[in-house]
Formats: sequence, C-alpha cells, structure tokens
Amino acid sequence: MSLVLPLLFVGAGAPARAQNITTTAPHAVVMDADTQTVLFEKGADDAVSPASLAKLMTAELVFRDLKKGSITLDTPFYISEKAWKTGQSGGSMFARVNTNVRVEDLLRGVIVQSGNDAAIALAEGIGGSEENFAAMMNVRAAELGMSKSHFTDSWGGANPGQTVSARDMAILAEHLIKSYPDYYHYFGEKEFTWSKIRQLNRNPILFMDVNGDGLKVGNEKDGDFNLVGSAVFQGQRLIVVVLGAKTAKDRAEEARKMFNWGFRGFDTKTIFNANEAVGAAKVYGGVKTEVPLVSGSAIRVMTPRGTADKLTGKIVYVGPLIAPVAAGQTVARLKIYHGDSLALDVPLKTGEAVDQGPLTQRARDAALELGRQLFHKGLNSAMSSLNRKSAGQAAATAPKEAGSAPSAP
Repeated sequence: MSLVLPLLFVGAGAPARAQNITTTAPHAVVMDADTQTVLFEKGADDAVSPASLAKLMTAELVFRDLKKGSITLDTPFYISEKAWKTGQSGGSMFARVNTNVRVEDLLRGVIVQSGNDAAIALAEGIGGSEENFAAMMNVRAAELGMSKSHFTDSWGGANPGQTVSARDMAILAEHLIKSYPDYYHYFGEKEFTWSKIRQLNRNPILFMDVNGDGLKVGNEKDGDFNLVGSAVFQGQRLIVVVLGAKTAKDRAEEARKMFNWGFRGFDTKTIFNANEAVGAAKVYGGVKTEVPLVSGSAIRVMTPRGTADKLTGKIVYVGPLIAPVAAGQTVARLKIYHGDSLALDVPLKTGEAVDQGPLTQRARDAALELGRQLFHKGLNSAMSSLNRKSAGQAAATAPKEAGSAPSAP
C-alpha cells in the first residue's frame, strides 16, 4: 500500500515578487543544481525523442566505468563497420573503419563532435554490442530515477521507442556534474580535431555571455532542436533543458533567456537540516511502531524572492515497513511543491534500525493490518455500491427525449 503524509512549509514574505517567465519551447526545465530545486518547468514530464541527447547517457556509462577502473582513458576500442557506416549518415568524428581509438578520443568525439561512430564504438567496447549497451542504459536510467526515459541505441536514432523527458535530462545533467568532476570538463571543450578534421562544439551556451560550461545539444532532421546546458554565476549553478524548439536560433535564445532569469530573484530556504527527522514511516511487527525518516544532507529549496507563497510537501512510501528495518535504508521520497509545480524530489532514509518485535507484537500488528485492509475493502465496496445506486436513480429520474415511446408496464 502506498502511503502519503502531507506536510506544509510557509515561505517568508517580502515586498517584491520574482518575475515570471514564458518560453516558446514546448518542453523546458530550469533547475538549481545545488538544491535540485526546479525553478521553472513546462511540459517537463512529456516523453519526447532525445536525438543526440541520448549520448549523455552513453557518456554516463563510460564515466562510470572509468571511475570504477574497469577501463582507462587509454583503453583502445575498435571501430566496427556498423560504427563507421552510422557515422557517415549523421554526426561523425570520422574515425576510420577497422582501427582502434582511445577511449578519451572517443569521448571527445561523442561530446564535442556528436559523433555517432564514436558513440557506437564506446557502446560495443563496453557492452559487447549496441543492443546490450542499450539495455545497460535503461537499467542505469531507472537507477537514476529517469522514469520517462527509454533508450534503444547509444547515439540517438529516430526510433519511436527512444524517449526522454525534460525533467529526466535535468536529473541526468545534475548527476553527471556532481558524480564525475574529473570528466565533466570534456563538455566544456569548444573544439576537437580528429583525422585532421577540426569541428566546433555545437553547444551554443559555450559561446554566450552566460558562463556556460557544458553539456550537449541534439536535433531531429525535421526539426525539434534540443539542449541540455549548465552555467555558473556567482557560485550558483543552473541546469537548463530546452526540448522541441523550432530552430537552432530559438533553442539558443530560449536557453539564454532562462539562464538570465534563473540567476536572479531567488532565495535559498533550508527546510530540514542533515539527519533531521522529516517524518516517520509505519513499521509492522517491530519493537517500535514507526521509524524516523531523514536525509543525509540538508534539504534546501529555491523560492522566488519576495513571495509569501506556501510550499507544500508530501512523503511517499510503500508501507507499512516490515521489521526488521535497517538504518540508512532508502524507503521513501519527499516531494515539495511550489504551487502546482514539483520543486524538489529527494530520497529519504530510515534514521535508525528497528528490530523485529516479540511474537505477541507481531500478532497484534497482523490483526491491526488485517482490520485496516478489511475496512478499506468494505469502504471501497460501499462507495462503489453507492455510486451505482446514485447513477441508477439519476437515470430513472432523467427526462425522456422528445418523441420517445413510454416504457412498457
């Protein structure tokens, strides 16, 4: 049974209100990277084609293997005929078929040049085949909480089954920035030369006045220009996602506008300190009937400067938890809303361990749980009967259509 515990936070009032923003892009997110607060969203959970943004997930899997030490930047990967051919029909680093290329050069080929050949070579080198690598991408996406994302290849082919959302791309960008500081700098490189061919990075924010330092762009052949970018101003890092812009110019200008808007007019509020109890989860069959829920780091949220609006929140978990319960176990999520928008979604862990209770305690909890289930089942059945009865009465008393024959006695 999924349980929801409502919470209420009150924002501090001030005389001015932060300016609202609109965008022509159908899907967009502005996120504060430090607090993971979503400052703005539009169509953020719609599933759309990623195009070359799929290469961000490819880079994540490569970074992960580099961090684990299972490969190095000097590990050579083979350029297969499939990788070479796919590169010829789209973005390419122009790697020669049947040669070996270092992982670091392939990474630059993927990130700077958006090379399909480089992405497939990395996928085949790590997964054995691109099909296996796509399965790895999907497992990893689920682990990162990218609930709207599904990948069918490493480079962003126009497959109807390949989808992401703006929120998922912001989640992935934040993860790449924080988890791989030793490799993030590749996203900020403005050019790369391979096979004596010099190519510029296609990410426009690297050449703007917004202090952009990474990530990536992509677009379909018939339009839908996408961007995931990050920039830092006065110590604050923002992540901006724009999906489905009509032109490359629109994509760049919408991203610039969102960065400029996000870097002003917001305050940071600490909602809970690190390891402070946010709420409690019910425990079944334990020496205690509930366990505190905490976050290992402070929970902070960005709010528009000068608003007196209330933040609302809820704790969502599947429960009651069954004892024994270990300390530090992720069992719930805290979702904080600013108005109707989901501003923050963070995992919560058990603040302490709860041992299994004596047999009498477990028997009592079992009886209480059975009673709750029977009550809810009976309540649902009664409501269904009442709804059917009300619908029947409404039909019986409804006026008949003109010209209809009377009912037979």
